[in-house]
Amino acid sequence: MMKKIFLPLIIAAAAAAPAAAETLSKSYSYFGVGGTTFEQIESELFKRGPHVKSTGLRHPGATRMNFTTKVGYANDGRHCRIVSADTTVKASIVLPKWRQRRHANAEVRIFWDTLFADIKRHEERHVEIAKAHARELEQTLRRPARYKTCEQAAARAGEISARVLAKHDRAQIEFDRVEGINFENRLLRLLLHRIDRLDKAGKQS
Repeated sequence: MMKKIFLPLIIAAAAAAPAAAETLSKSYSYFGVGGTTFEQIESELFKRGPHVKSTGLRHPGATRMNFTTKVGYANDGRHCRIVSADTTVKASIVLPKWRQRRHANAEVRIFWDTLFADIKRHEERHVEIAKAHARELEQTLRRPARYKTCEQAAARAGEISARVLAKHDRAQIEFDRVEGINFENRLLRLLLHRIDRLDKAGKQS
């Protein structure tokens, strides 16, 4: 009779940015931002934003991920194999909340709406990257393989998890790097698009 064993494999990762995979839990929290000018808002964001360990800096938004993987093993008396792998990703997203909207002029409000939408999109993309790697982790762990003991199988599961999560961390860092390079041009393009859209809506009303 085949004996089925379940052992928890707990892995944690933080992004200063980790589902299908296969379970995803998201929560949102906010930090207050004051100011009524572009310069004041920028200063507030980098003074009050969440501190990110990987950069040592404060950011206008952040997403912290925890990966939890539960691995099931089966032993038939001769070999042990991995029969299940289920990963849960818990994402905690931190975003800014502007407190001085009603005291600012229309241009600053448009700027904020555009900036906030881009910050939120950026953090949601961090979650998508984590989901993709959680799915990869599950699929890699489930690949058919036999081991002499379940201890060896568990050791192999740990190696696989470490490798996939290291790849995840690199992907998150690379995403931040590319986004940082393109930030100003992207924000300007988004601002012009939003202004054009508002202008067309005004003419139609």
